[in-house]
Amino acid sequence: MPGPVLAASERPARRRGGAALNTMIPVNRVVDEIPARLDAESAEWLRMLGGAGPRREAALARLHGMLLRIAQREIRRRGPRMLIAGPELEDLAYQAAADALMAITAKLGQFRGESRFTTWAYRFVILEVAAKLGRHFWRRPDVRLEAEDWDRLPGRFGFEPARESEWRDLLAALRRAVDTELTARQREVFVALVVNDVPLDALAVRLGSNRNALYKMMFDARRKLRAALAANGYLDDDDSGRS
Repeated sequence: MPGPVLAASERPARRRGGAALNTMIPVNRVVDEIPARLDAESAEWLRMLGGAGPRREAALARLHGMLLRIAQREIRRRGPRMLIAGPELEDLAYQAAADALMAITAKLGQFRGESRFTTWAYRFVILEVAAKLGRHFWRRPDVRLEAEDWDRLPGRFGFEPARESEWRDLLAALRRAVDTELTARQREVFVALVVNDVPLDALAVRLGSNRNALYKMMFDARRKLRAALAANGYLDDDDSGRS
């Protein structure tokens, strides 16, 4: 059974720089009535965040703390993949938590209770983490989306040097299939993710897309490539139907 949203001893957390959280968060008056089907904890979140005064300040502090912990955990997990470490990770976590808090309070009136409030809020901070890590990745001067480093594939895929003639034929066939079977957009996504090892979040930011759309595009691209390789004898027919 979850505890109450607010503890009597809680006070508004302060952001870096000393400004109280509530100084930047406008009161959302859209929450005029709370749906009866909400669980008790979610209903309490809405009452506190949609109100005013010390109780709202304490709720904002509690919510910010929860979002920050999620952001820190997620950024530490994804950060090494983006070649980000140290103080930069912590700064990005604070930025993601603060921006997620702003978005959540601005959209309180859109919460309908299909999930718990904390689950709904979780999605905001995860999106902020993905966006911030993605944008940060492209600030590196050595990163270029248009580069194609096909020579890295044997090492990344763990191909055995003793079977070089076999896998070189396979990679040559794969490259031909990428050039001839995929659409321009599919090719761009495949080369970025598979050949150049660009992180998914970074590519989503660069292309103005999202993770789900890129997953779908890669699924379709892999299906085309498997079919082409099977048709030319590089894969068994049974393999061509896999994603």
